Amino acid sequence: MNILITGAAGQLGRELNACAPAAHKLSSADRTTLDLADKQSIAAALEQARPDVIINAAAYTQVDAAEENRDLAAAVNGEAVAQLSEYARDAGTRVIHFSTDFVFHGDQTTPYVTAAATQPINAYGESKLQGEQALLTKIPQQSVLIRTAWVYSAYGNNFVHTMLRLLRERESIIVVSDQVGSPTWAAGLAEFVWQVVARPKMHGIYHWTDAGVASWYDFAVAIQDIALELGLLDRQIPVQPVSSAEYPTAATRPHYSVLDKSATVEAGFAPRHWRHTLRDMLTQLATGKS
Repeated sequence: MNILITGAAGQLGRELNACAPAAHKLSSADRTTLDLADKQSIAAALEQARPDVIINAAAYTQVDAAEENRDLAAAVNGEAVAQLSEYARDAGTRVIHFSTDFVFHGDQTTPYVTAAATQPINAYGESKLQGEQALLTKIPQQSVLIRTAWVYSAYGNNFVHTMLRLLRERESIIVVSDQVGSPTWAAGLAEFVWQVVARPKMHGIYHWTDAGVASWYDFAVAIQDIALELGLLDRQIPVQPVSSAEYPTAATRPHYSVLDKSATVEAGFAPRHWRHTLRDMLTQLATGKS
């Protein structure tokens, strides 16, 4: 199949290219060749690629900045998805698109099922919900919507790299302990995506994160512990838990955003525990294989 991957320079895009089956013809577009904020750029890229499948791995993901750049976030995460969906509807193309735990409010204490009511509490979540609605309204039978959360990889800017840097530079760090979710290694998500591609009749909403639950504080502690074992750090420093109220940000975050993966598991896919995938990613860094 001819497959167009948007956001090819991002952490998920790079992992998608790294584990792509050789049988497919890939057209990998980054922001320089396909700008989701530019309708003409989208149209030109689609005309050139003429894909059988679009994997939309591009997004505006700067959660705090989205509060001041609502129009840009809406253009990239919402309006662009509508344009991709309209193209797909007319061309008979399949779309695999990614959304986020941030479409939910975060006031539950049990994992959010795929059919749970959406209620974003920040501009980023609102823009991602706009994209969801466009996709599911225009091409419900031709699309797979994958909600994920807390994505990291050996590439790009993400929480793991930030923590490693701070753990090297500072004498102690503070990390929020009252926001709970599930970390997700982009490499595992990418492998799941290629399995979805191999099932052309699969459609609807699926949740994919790594198994298990953590707070950002738990995640940070695990990063330090495993990085010390692997020699990525040469000293241990205190990691102190703080509340969200003590660490204010421009965008409000959900306190609980664990995604229920029952539908994904029932379809035959089994995510690994986040501590195991974190170790694999940090091992990549330690051995220079990323």
